[in-house]
Amino acid sequence: MPKTLPGPAAFEPEFVSGLTAIFEDKIVFNQVLGLKIISLAPDRVTGRIAMRRELVGHYTHNRVHGGVISATLDAMGGLACMAAIGARHMDEPPAQRLQRFGKLGTIDLRIDYLRPGISEHFDLHAEVLRLGSRVASTRMEFRAADGKLLSTGAAAYIVS
Repeated sequence: MPKTLPGPAAFEPEFVSGLTAIFEDKIVFNQVLGLKIISLAPDRVTGRIAMRRELVGHYTHNRVHGGVISATLDAMGGLACMAAIGARHMDEPPAQRLQRFGKLGTIDLRIDYLRPGISEHFDLHAEVLRLGSRVASTRMEFRAADGKLLSTGAAAYIVS
């Protein structure tokens, strides 16, 4: 189970486990990517994927496919939105907050590929820059196991 960072607005275990089930199990494409939540906080989320043969985009260099980078950063931006929405409605029971993600969808996505994606695993970070009543703006990072920044992303999501 992912860790919840301490703080005044930390999520309840029921919310964390419910959001983890949605993200890791119910969104089947995230299973294909092997995307796992490492930490979940109202202001920042972290995930990880292990490098696997199925994710190779350039076979002679064993680089991860650019589409994998794009898809995982998009997924993490969406997860950051889910966490921010959950934090905004802490007055509601966890089960009720988990129902709020049905209309979440990407409306704009930009990925900047900075370095070749070569590593045994990759860490992904995302944060919400602004959560409005209809649209959320996010920033994401795709890093190698040694912490080197490989790609960045920015996205907008419809949240209502």
